[in-house]
Amino acid sequence: LPAAGRGKAPAGLQRGRDSAGVAGTGRNKATVKGRAVKSAIEEYHKKAAVDHLRANLQYMLKRRCVADKAITEQVLAQNRGRKSKDQPPKKAAKKKPEGTVFTEEDFRKFEREYFGRP
Repeated sequence: LPAAGRGKAPAGLQRGRDSAGVAGTGRNKATVKGRAVKSAIEEYHKKAAVDHLRANLQYMLKRRCVADKAITEQVLAQNRGRKSKDQPPKKAAKKKPEGTVFTEEDFRKFEREYFGRP
């Protein structure tokens, strides 16, 4: 007797890739064990991306909860970095147009009193 794994076994006992058997060659592989053949179009429609934009907009517009200005500023400040480049630009104070509180009449009165002119 030949040792296991050596030599050739009789033709009826050989098992390999090319001896799948007569019964299995005509079968459709997709229907093995009760699996139905799926349509490629059905698969595409199942996996197609769904646009949720309209539903999301309706949801967001329905909820009209506006956060307090102080709270939003606090959240923004926490998310901002500490470097100077991360800080918002400082708002320059609006300069008031420089004017005088004295009228022309006050200047004339001062001239008369100080310089002695009529």
